[in-house]
Amino acid sequence: MGFSSIRQNRRRPAGSIITALDVGSTKICCFIARVEEAGHLRIIGIGHHASAGVKAGAVVDMEAAAIAIGHAVHQAERMAGLAIDNVLVNLSGPHAKSHRAEVDIAIAGDQVTEAEIYRAIGQARAVDLGDDQELVHAMPVGYALDGQRGIEDPLGMYGKLLGVHIHLVSGATGPMRNLTACIERSQLNVDAFCLGAYAAGFASLTEDEMRLGVTLIDIGGGTTDIAVFEDMSTVHTDCLPVGGLHITNDLAQGLGTAVGHAERIKTLHGSALPAIGDDEELIDVPRLGDDDELSGQEQVSRSLVVGMMRPRLEEIFELVRVRLERSGADRFGGRRVVLTGGSSQITGIRELASTMLDKQVRLGRPNRLLGLAPATTGPGFATAAGLLHYGLEHRIETVPEMTAVEPETTWYQRVSHWLRENL
Repeated sequence: MGFSSIRQNRRRPAGSIITALDVGSTKICCFIARVEEAGHLRIIGIGHHASAGVKAGAVVDMEAAAIAIGHAVHQAERMAGLAIDNVLVNLSGPHAKSHRAEVDIAIAGDQVTEAEIYRAIGQARAVDLGDDQELVHAMPVGYALDGQRGIEDPLGMYGKLLGVHIHLVSGATGPMRNLTACIERSQLNVDAFCLGAYAAGFASLTEDEMRLGVTLIDIGGGTTDIAVFEDMSTVHTDCLPVGGLHITNDLAQGLGTAVGHAERIKTLHGSALPAIGDDEELIDVPRLGDDDELSGQEQVSRSLVVGMMRPRLEEIFELVRVRLERSGADRFGGRRVVLTGGSSQITGIRELASTMLDKQVRLGRPNRLLGLAPATTGPGFATAAGLLHYGLEHRIETVPEMTAVEPETTWYQRVSHWLRENL
């Protein structure tokens, strides 16, 4: 959209270091990248650690979360051979809210400049986001000029009244402050928050998908995040408080085994759809609380495991369908769905999603990154990779940034603006 030209001007210079920190319910991942001459990103440090103290995108144990974050960051720093100061952090959880607003402003000097666009988006601070909500993203998704809608890029055009349709994303102040405090214990500063599914889109979607319409579904451990893209903009986001850990817990309870064993069974033998031979394939399941692994095992058929997993996966996709239809965002996403997140790697999940959502479905993987290790090229690392792309273009989407970098205007424009506002 029209804001792209401004984003391009803010691209990080060659040699800059960008650090992404993906704090999830099952794992914490840190990517460190260097910006190269051609504007490409080269990974120079990777660190990941089992998550602790985080549930459904929110910190529930400050000490445990801080320690786990520190391990992931220090591992990435050792590989990169440098210490980092600032990180871009993903925002996830049901506390992240999606809002829509329309702002109309008078144009100073009759011609639309970057200053007008900044000013229009800056007025997002006047929108009621609800109690205890903090603005994270203010993304323009459409423009109107003197009542004419469908303007793709108003920059440089002439008119009297500029209208901007804005998609706002906010997060609850409490969870964001708690996560910031955990990160600061590792002597790091939070450069910015970025919605997890929004970030995953930068890493795994093609330009055609983002232009024509696509729904990204990021199935993490504790949550399932949704982001709908159209015309190169994010037009809707949502979050479900259910994810891969719920599938693991279903297996642990149903099979009477430890959560760790249930996770291994889900990964190695799980599937979203039944297959021929499932009844004959037997899986060893260690019984809960039995110290002798050999004598304390029982065998169950793979069909039993699939039967326990499928209802939860069907629930996730049914909730996604209902949320999209209720919000009206389903019509923007077209017939394309891209799955990311660690749980999107479950066998048969693509086919199940396609059947339940009646859309074309594919798995999304990180792309356009140099030096990415093979073990970190799966859908589970799309958010961390997307945070790097978000940082590369240094998107100006929050009110403080807009105020700090508002472009200079001519003397005539400043006088005209003052007259319009005060007379």
